[in-house]
Amino acid sequence: MDSELYSFSPITERGPIRWPGGARVAFYVGLNVEHFLPGRPSTSFYEGTASLVPDPLNHGWRDYGPRVGIWRLTEIFDRHGIRPSVLLNSDAAAEYPQIINAGSERGWAWLAHGRNNSTLQSGMPADEERAYLAGVVETIEQAVGSRPRGWLGPGLTETFQTPRMLAELGLTYILDWTNDDQPYPLNVPGMLSVPYSVELNDLGLFTMRGLTGPQFLQTVTDQLDQLYADSADSGRVMALALHPFVSGQPFRAKYLNQALEYIAGHPGVWLATSDEIAEHYARA
Repeated sequence: MDSELYSFSPITERGPIRWPGGARVAFYVGLNVEHFLPGRPSTSFYEGTASLVPDPLNHGWRDYGPRVGIWRLTEIFDRHGIRPSVLLNSDAAAEYPQIINAGSERGWAWLAHGRNNSTLQSGMPADEERAYLAGVVETIEQAVGSRPRGWLGPGLTETFQTPRMLAELGLTYILDWTNDDQPYPLNVPGMLSVPYSVELNDLGLFTMRGLTGPQFLQTVTDQLDQLYADSADSGRVMALALHPFVSGQPFRAKYLNQALEYIAGHPGVWLATSDEIAEHYARA
């Protein structure tokens, strides 16, 4: 891509990355904790009713996440010693204090993920976006007690000014550009890109591609096996993107549990947060 935001860098021409403890793969869970506005088009299970107001079918599906799914996932994370990196809508921080309390008790990482997942910032005028980003970051900081370091846009949306504006607010990395297996510096001073995945993402795998639970398990373990093989000379990052209203469904949970059991028990895997990955890369 011809972009002012980052420069082309083939992975074969970089210096080696070394993760803590000699690990070869840094693994993190990107847990989307989102709020959806009733009566607004958003991520939908069934497009046939997506334009209706109200839309109980799709809104109820999404609303299962904070009410039920997140708590099932929390038990699974606890079982395997995983602290997810929470991609947090600022509206969700205000609407679901029980989730904030549970994550804070467990040392989860908190990233900014826009105001809600019914509002996309693409095309925002600069002054409007600057105020929008400041409001998101400050709301999350007040809710969790610390300023978020990372960013993922709702629907991975940005403007060309977003990374620079986020750097001005003190953030140090973004996940939106899913084009690498390693962190890399952006052409914005102090700002990194950390790998995220639209491929290894439960929303796409289950609802767009129709994978079954066993196929999801095979996909996740295959991803780790290949990245581990690739990392003989330089570390890699594996991100697993999850949504509580998708992976938190009862019939899928056991396959996520098995996938995380495989990862947590695999030699040479650093169970990290995206904050820790960004910090280690920047320091090293």
